[in-house]
Amino acid sequence: MKKFFLLFLTLIVVDMFAFKVIMVTDVGGLGDGSFMDGTWSGIVKACEELGVEYGVIQSKEQGDYVSNLSKAAEQADVVFAVGFLMSDAFYKVAQQYPETYFVGIDFDSGTILANVMTFTFKEQEGSFLTGYLAAGMTKTGKVAIIGGIPIPPVKRYEIGFRAGVRAYNQIHNANIEVKVVYSNSFTDPKKGKELAQSLIGEGVDIIQQACGGTALGIIEAIKEENYKNVPNGDLKGLLDYMYDNIGYFMLGGDIEQEPQAPGHILASAIKRVDVASYLGVKKAYNGEWQPGNIELGLKEEGEGISRMRYTKGLVPDSLIYEIEYLTGLVKDGKLIIPSTEEELNAMRIKISF
Repeated sequence: MKKFFLLFLTLIVVDMFAFKVIMVTDVGGLGDGSFMDGTWSGIVKACEELGVEYGVIQSKEQGDYVSNLSKAAEQADVVFAVGFLMSDAFYKVAQQYPETYFVGIDFDSGTILANVMTFTFKEQEGSFLTGYLAAGMTKTGKVAIIGGIPIPPVKRYEIGFRAGVRAYNQIHNANIEVKVVYSNSFTDPKKGKELAQSLIGEGVDIIQQACGGTALGIIEAIKEENYKNVPNGDLKGLLDYMYDNIGYFMLGGDIEQEPQAPGHILASAIKRVDVASYLGVKKAYNGEWQPGNIELGLKEEGEGISRMRYTKGLVPDSLIYEIEYLTGLVKDGKLIIPSTEEELNAMRIKISF
């Protein structure tokens, strides 16, 4: 009887201190190979390190946001809302559950609540680097960016990419053209493929994605174009061909996307949503909660460019040096990357290599 009582008491104590994290996605959902998957990976990593329970609720439409966030708040200690489109629902539900921690990824209304922490990013800093890379690597003189819905984070992606191309043009007295198109969706690979094929038909050879799951169609279009000249699956043959001829590349977004299509993705503009979600879990669990917004950029290692594990050998050492030098200037505060159209129009870079 005594042993039974001790076991029962232990179970009560464990249950009292149980800790659970739930992530609620926007309509993009898991499986986008980008934004959502990156955020989820940070949550999984933190929870497994801490030995706490975690789960996910996926939203099928925007009308699900309030009910899904409320459901999560009733079950978990920490609720993550992922995606700018969830902002209104997030703050509404957070006020209704003051005892639950809420972490918002990719938005900040400026509203300060004791149970709310948000993370935003200087997307323009990561895409500036891929824009500069694209300008230095294009063989047709035409590059492009395909955005999803033109919400503020995506617009910053666009502005940063265009700023990178403009910086290359100013430094090298070049005239690389950049095209901008929007799919108006983060979940439409078919549209992504159609837009990519149209851009390729216009002479574009490098395309930056800022459209979440829609980019799966961009990858498909790029691969189909490259496989017209190289056998399917021949990575060495592909890279050899790319070295001497005009090939086609996508530039990934948010996470290091290169493994999804080795050789077809030149590099990725890294947006460390995984770092943000990892920190959110850790701060809540360790009693280091920090209400308000945390902004991550190059200086905070929240933005950057991928290591180009398959394609770095295609990039001239001089171009890699220039990108590293510019990265250092941004981290030191000596180079401010535009985040608005007005700032972009006023940008003048006087650097010589």
